[in-house]
Formats: sequence, C-alpha cells, structure tokens
Amino acid sequence: MQSCDIIIIGSGVAGMSAAGYAARAGRNVMILEGLAPGGQCMYIADVENYPGLTETVSGYDFGERFENQAKRFGTQTTFAEATAIHKENDRFIIDTSAGQWEAKAVILATGAKHRHLGIEGEETYQGKGVSYCGTCDGPLFRGRRILVVGGGDTALTDALYLSQMTDKLTICHRKDRFRAQENLIRQVEDRHITTLMETTVDRILGDGKHVTGVQLKSVKDGSQRTMETDAVFIFVGIMPQTQLLDKSLLDDNGYVVTDRVMQTSVPGLFAAGDVRDTPFRQLVTAASDGAIAAHAASEYIDAVEGHQYR
Repeated sequence: MQSCDIIIIGSGVAGMSAAGYAARAGRNVMILEGLAPGGQCMYIADVENYPGLTETVSGYDFGERFENQAKRFGTQTTFAEATAIHKENDRFIIDTSAGQWEAKAVILATGAKHRHLGIEGEETYQGKGVSYCGTCDGPLFRGRRILVVGGGDTALTDALYLSQMTDKLTICHRKDRFRAQENLIRQVEDRHITTLMETTVDRILGDGKHVTGVQLKSVKDGSQRTMETDAVFIFVGIMPQTQLLDKSLLDDNGYVVTDRVMQTSVPGLFAAGDVRDTPFRQLVTAASDGAIAAHAASEYIDAVEGHQYR
C-alpha cells in the first residue's frame, strides 16, 4: 500500500487547484485520475472570463497551465480509477485499479458528466451525429443542419459557438422560456437562431450510419412531427460523479454536501468543484473550492496530528 498526506481524486480545475495549494504548503500530494487531466476544460473552446486573463485561452491550454503549476509545486499523478473509499481510524484507504493508497485526507474533485435524454436512437448514434460537446464535434458539421437540445447556460453557450459553424441551427427547449443568463438569451436573439419552445425530442432518427432527423413532440398538445437534421447536440444538465460516496453524504440531486471549508460530514473527506452542492459552477469557483479544500485538509491533518494550525 502506498501512502501520502492528501489524495485528490480528479484532475480538473478544482483538483489541480487543490493539488497546487496543498503541495505548496509542503504536503505530499497524489492526484488519482482515471482518464486524462483537464476535466471540463477539455470541452471548452475558449476561456475568456477567468479573472486575470488578458487574452482568450483554449480550454485545453488553460487546463494544462493548472497541471503544470501543480507539478511545479511537487504534485504527482497516478493514472488509475478510484473504486472505493473507506476510513480506518484517522486514515483513508482508497482502492484503485492500480492497487491501494493510504492518505491522511481526501479531496473528491471528480466533477460531473453530461446527462442523456434516454430516448430511442441516442446511444445508437452517439458519435455518429449525437454529441454532448459543441467544441469537440461542432467543426464536423460545418455548414450542415444542427439541432441543439436544452435551455440553460451550457446549451445557449454551445449554440452560439455552433452558430459560427452553420446558419442552419435550431434550439429545442421543453419550457416556454430559456433558463440561461439574459446576456446569452440576447445573443441568441441577435443572431436570429431558430428556436422551438415547449418542444421535446422523442426519438433520434438515422440511416444506420448517421443521424438524419428527429421526432419532435409538442408539450402543449402532444402533436408530433419529424424534422431533418444532421446532428443533435444535447445539453440537458450534468450528473455529479459521486459513485464513491455513501448516499448519506449527498443532497437530493446527488451532489456532495459540504460546509464552508468544503468538508463533508466525514472529518478529513472534502469535496470541490462541480461534484459539490454549489449555486454556481464556473472555472473560477472550481479553483476557489480547490484552494479552500486544500487549506482545510492541511489544517485537518495538523489537528489530527496534534500540531497547531498553520
């Protein structure tokens, strides 16, 4: 069994921020990452609203900056999937696909994944016209017909990005008004993007190889019709990745409940970023969560070991 002071599960902005602050404070820090560093940054075309940035930066480069900074402070990364967490006395044992780890404190920064519609054709045509990332797959449909499903900030942000690829863009939303920020709604209106309100997608159609259309249903009267499209981009929410935790640590929506220093009801177990119950999910708030969690985790270790707070 390998040991360290603080295990951070997940390497998005929250995880990397936590790693950097903890390592800089002199802690022995290990990040466990099941896939690749970057988290949700990997799906952002341009980052322009992070405080202090004077130029637009690609999401990939932005995430890489966090990673390089954490490494510079001494953070190490193990590419392994965490499968279980349990506490024995004052130590945490983390089971992973590459063996067990022992830590004095744990910060969960596993983020969230895109929610699916769960309709016929969605899984069949995933990667064949069905997508959950505009910046990843939008360029593949330049000049073609695109349907965006959703009405929140993410849906409208990606729709605005996709509108640069094609003028054949439609947004479909099940409510009578969007639930996004007003400036995003105004931009959609200014670009004269077609909208289908109080409408749902009941089925995704295709020829076996690619998406060819969708079956739409009116929320008001239940009437159905078919619409031709080459791609369906789905943005209907995210699911927090909390499978490692007991449900008693989660709220009704599945997010981790923490106090003001990011600690869960289990002393020494912290959560940061999109996985946490928070009113606002942005890169800046994820970084803030990570910094607070790292500081609190370090203080927790000092308290357990009988040292004064740093």
